Order: sequence, then C-alpha cells, then structure tokens
Amino acid sequence: MPNIVLFSGSSHQDLSQRVADRLGLELGKVVTKKFSNQETSVEIGESVRGEDVYIIQSGCGEINDNLMELLIMINACKIASSSRVTAVIPCFPYARQDKKDKISTSRAPISAKLVANMLSVAGADHIITMDLHASQIQGFFDIPVDNLYAEPAVLQWIRENITEWRNCIIVSPDAGGAKRVTSIADRLNVEFALIHKERKKANEVDRMVLVGDVKDRVAILVDDMADTCGTICHAADKLLSAGATKVYAILTHGIFSGPAISRINNAAFEAVVVTNTIPQEDKMKHCSKIQVIDISMILAEAIRRTHNGESVSYLFSHVPL
Repeated sequence: MPNIVLFSGSSHQDLSQRVADRLGLELGKVVTKKFSNQETSVEIGESVRGEDVYIIQSGCGEINDNLMELLIMINACKIASSSRVTAVIPCFPYARQDKKDKISTSRAPISAKLVANMLSVAGADHIITMDLHASQIQGFFDIPVDNLYAEPAVLQWIRENITEWRNCIIVSPDAGGAKRVTSIADRLNVEFALIHKERKKANEVDRMVLVGDVKDRVAILVDDMADTCGTICHAADKLLSAGATKVYAILTHGIFSGPAISRINNAAFEAVVVTNTIPQEDKMKHCSKIQVIDISMILAEAIRRTHNGESVSYLFSHVPL
C-alpha cells in the first residue's frame, strides 16, 4: 500500500497497533506532549507530503484532551501538504448530544454538530467511525463519512459463544435501537423485542415496559453504547422477571463510567460483550463478565478500501472475520 501513512493518537494505541499490523504497516512517528500550562503539543516525525494520511483516535479517556489532540494532528498533516487526511474515530465523541430533546432544554447545544464543524475546519477530508449513536450525525458533515457497523463481529460472537442462540431473542433496551436489533434478528432468523424506557433525567431511568415475549428464551440485549449501565442492568432484571432463562448484553462502545462496573458485577448477566473501540483492559480486571470483540479487522479493511478507492459498504457482507 504505497503513499499511505497511519498515525495513532494517545487515546487507544493498542487498537491502532492492531490495525497497523493487519495492514502490514508501521505506525507513523508522532510525539504528543503537554506544556506546563496543559496546552497540547504535537510533532509529526516524518514527511507526509503527498501522502494519504489516516489518524486513529477514539473518543474515550480524557475526551476533551484527545479531541484537541486529534484536531491538532489533522491540522499538522494538512499544512504539511498531505494529499488527504482521514480521521478514524472508532467511538465518536459527543455523539449523544445530537439534538434538542424538549422545549425545556431549548437552550441545549447540539455538540455533535460542533465537533463535526471542528473536524472539518481542522482539515479532515474524510471521517471513518463506527456505530454512531444517531445515524443523522453523518449529515452534520460536508465531507464524506463512513459509519461502519460492528454487526458482522457481533453475529459471529453470538454463533460461536452462545450454544442456545437458535432459541434466543434479540432485545433493544430502548425504542431508538429497534432498527439495530431487527437487523441482527433477521440475520439470525430469530425474534426480537424492545423495552420502552422513560427517563427522569440523563443517566437515570424512571420505568421500563417490555414489548415482546422472552419467556423460556435466552435474551440478548444489543445497544450501541453503555455508560453508567443503569439502563442495561434494569433491562436485565426486567427480562429475567419476564421469564428469560439467561441474559447477555452486547454493546459496541463500553464506556463504563461511574458505578458501571459494580452494577455489572451485581447484575445477572452471563456476559457483557463490548468491542475494543474503547480500551477495556483495566475494567476487565475488576469485572470478569466483560468480554471483548476485536474490530480491528473491520477498521483495517475500511482503511484499505478507502485508500484503494474501493467500496466500503461492500465489506459488511464479505469482510473475513
């Protein structure tokens, strides 16, 4: 793959190295540091003139610092005469702030749009991300956006790790995820259900209503992300009380902040499965239920196809997982 340079930000270097290994590339030389006043400094350690540059930086950890680091790296490569700069953002930051919900919050910002503007102004020519919280975020950009899906890896994990998967039911913990679970249910040829939740405020669920029959079935909760895990833990209790024999949770982005780990440990999950869009090593030490699906192959194949001018959407039915 000539004329391509792959850089890693500091948010998830393990994933970046996995992607580089799959592409047969070495990560580009870059030094990131902070001045004593906490300003971020980035030095690109090799020529990128005329190169197709890919910068991998996930929206996790110190999110604001990592976002600023990404913007500076994009701009540094752009003004160093790279031919194209693609930001590979496995977990898109501020994705949940994509709209104004109610009249009472009419002064709330649409921060996902602000992040899109910042990436474009910094000089990004293309965005590659995974399982956006809301697909319409793609419309916030005036540059190409490829929203990849973890679905192929999720389907493979279910078939290989849940022996009773033919007697399972795919459950969405909220109405917004109905399209996601119906797609997986159709691929597995099983039924689906959803849970309607009402929130009193952010990160706090008031009540849940189950729509669907889970009695004597293995319930698999599927969602794009889990933060404090209040929703999925309440959902697990709801499913068990409705007669489910076992409950699994499969999530693309495992944020697991605040009381999340203690809630998972106390919940009745057989396993909580997440992808490695966010580092999970430290959390796995404190919770044996967390398992990780490697999605570096999907990211690597998307980068290869983008660089070679091939279809990215084609890989979801043909990617060799």
